[in-house]
Amino acid sequence: MAVNKSDHKIDVDVQTEYAAEHSDARQNRYVFIYHVCIKNNGSQAAQLISRHWHITDADGKIEEVRGDGVIGEQPLIEPGEEHCYSSFCVLETAVGCMQGSYQMLCADGDSFDAQVLPFTLAVPRSLN
Repeated sequence: MAVNKSDHKIDVDVQTEYAAEHSDARQNRYVFIYHVCIKNNGSQAAQLISRHWHITDADGKIEEVRGDGVIGEQPLIEPGEEHCYSSFCVLETAVGCMQGSYQMLCADGDSFDAQVLPFTLAVPRSLN
């Protein structure tokens, strides 16, 4: 998933894992960790200003999350560099998905959204 303008090209890679030690199926509490790497493949530095997530569980419940930066930071990502971080979310179901965007500000003053395509959150073997 990338922004099309050649000097504003941000690629986002997400890996997920189920945190069984923090989850409790009897209480409908499923914790998922997501690891994100945001790579600047454009020709200008870009600062991550804010984030916007839609988190959907298997019952169709949608939680919308907006906030400044990521994990308390608003990183400036230089061309060819990446910023990686990990965070988590809690669902009431064993399966769900997330999608969203990062609001970026380029060195030239342009702002744009770097889209994060939907990714799955699932307890191992729950989709088989």
